Amino acid sequence: MTETKPNTRLDNLDLTLKLSKSEEKKRLKAGQARLLHLRLALGGQLDPDGTLGPPLCVVLEGSDAAGKGGAIKRLVAPLDARHVRVVQFAAPTHDEKRHHFLWRFWRWLPGWGGMAVFDRSWYGRVLVERVEGFATDEQWQRAYNEIVEFEQTLAAEGMIIVKFWLNVSPDEQLKRFKAREADPLKNWKLTAEDWRNREKRDLYDAAVEEMLERTDHPAGPWVLVEADDKRWARVKVIDSVVEAMERGMAERGLTVPDQPTKAKS
Repeated sequence: MTETKPNTRLDNLDLTLKLSKSEEKKRLKAGQARLLHLRLALGGQLDPDGTLGPPLCVVLEGSDAAGKGGAIKRLVAPLDARHVRVVQFAAPTHDEKRHHFLWRFWRWLPGWGGMAVFDRSWYGRVLVERVEGFATDEQWQRAYNEIVEFEQTLAAEGMIIVKFWLNVSPDEQLKRFKAREADPLKNWKLTAEDWRNREKRDLYDAAVEEMLERTDHPAGPWVLVEADDKRWARVKVIDSVVEAMERGMAERGLTVPDQPTKAKS
């Protein structure tokens, strides 16, 4: 008798969701306008006394070629470059490996009134480091509780944490790989490691499922993004950040500003 595989969080994502170009443009414009207003409020620019709001940390993880870069580009597009920090994390350096795996992320975290966007994060410990054997079994198994406690500590101090997993189907991923390979301006994004990781898709999916199960908590819930359609994914990321900012401000007893109306010229 064949054993039926139970549905998982990733299995339950509807990757057929999509937006038209015109709908994406309309919703991006609205979401970016709201994001800008909330960001200025958190940074104290809208308060006569310059009172700073809670720090905001947006974490993006996802399958290779899932569109994290495009989502980040649209997320920060309306913001003044002085009001947001985008940080990309690759493999830890020799010196970083001498410390606890969370050490290298601390200095990039936003302070009060600040905002940071992380392109990959501490979740590498339970994903690539787990699958590729860069961390011992004891290290990555211990990391789930360490990560949750780390995020809970940041949230207790006031930080708003928004975590995304962008998921793309194997077929769509292959299509994007081939498109990158054929484009001289984008083939730098495709590496031999990407192809090797694709061969281990089942192992990575299993690691993602356990990560979602063990690190989803009230102070840092996961937002799963259906990323086969880039337009849908970009809009969902912005809308989700806006919702998290509004909810986070309200939970901390801060006034959530109304959207301003433009003065007529």
